[in-house]
Amino acid sequence: MNYDVIVIGGGAAGLQATLTLARSRQQVALFDNETNRNRVTEESHNFITRDGTSPAKFRAIANEDLSRYPYVTKKAETIATIEETGEFFTVTTEGGSMYTSRRILLATGIQERFSYEPIRNYYGISVFHCPFCDGYELRDKALAIFASDEQAILHLTKLLYNWSTDLAIFTNGVKLDQELIQPILDKNIPIYSDSIKNLHGDSGRLSAVELADGSFASRNGGFVVPEYVRNNTLIEQLRLEVDEQNGITTDGFGRTSHPRVYVAGEMVKNASSSLLVASTEGTMTASMIVFDRANEQFHA
Repeated sequence: MNYDVIVIGGGAAGLQATLTLARSRQQVALFDNETNRNRVTEESHNFITRDGTSPAKFRAIANEDLSRYPYVTKKAETIATIEETGEFFTVTTEGGSMYTSRRILLATGIQERFSYEPIRNYYGISVFHCPFCDGYELRDKALAIFASDEQAILHLTKLLYNWSTDLAIFTNGVKLDQELIQPILDKNIPIYSDSIKNLHGDSGRLSAVELADGSFASRNGGFVVPEYVRNNTLIEQLRLEVDEQNGITTDGFGRTSHPRVYVAGEMVKNASSSLLVASTEGTMTASMIVFDRANEQFHA
């Protein structure tokens, strides 16, 4: 079947974009291989009417919403290649299935990479990256900050001070510029620059950080500044323009350098965002697709 739009990625941006497209009577195929970044989180917060909802339940509700629209086809497949032939794109999955569409919306998101990989065992349970999303649940607790860049440490520490003043910074072997972090030192917030030997806790609940010198720092949770990585394969296949910060060049409304390829969500800037922001971007980009198709019909 030929679709009006193929949406690649079933996170908040892709799900919301699909809903907007379906309500605009576009035949849309949503490809979702369930690798959404927030799947490791027990609860999602700061989204009105869905505060505290688990990502699994959020997706279940979203898919139930989509099931009411006959314009939506869901595919639990991973896209391998996209080829352009005239006015159509041919999308081929890793399993060899092929689908065609006039337009593509990329919403494949990003993934985290940690400088100290065992953090992943606690990530989404007691260690997080966004204070606005999870700071309230860790209020007044003894918190670890895992980061090694001075500006990132300053930014995150200042923010977290709203939720807890019992903070400790762990740089995992990186020595910091004392002058740059002076505001933190003025607050008597301890900074541990030794390498991390181990993290201790039970079932993802952090209880202590063990350092290379054998010392232990008791912590009841924490926040981390991860590196975000994005699979650029489809971006390269479609020859989309990127900027100096590795963000995809857009017009601010999800339109890319290719007139029939659009992007939404975290993959655009290769940076994290909330469910609410990603959903909003999905709505906006899908609306632009509908506008562009309407204009085409009147200028054919």
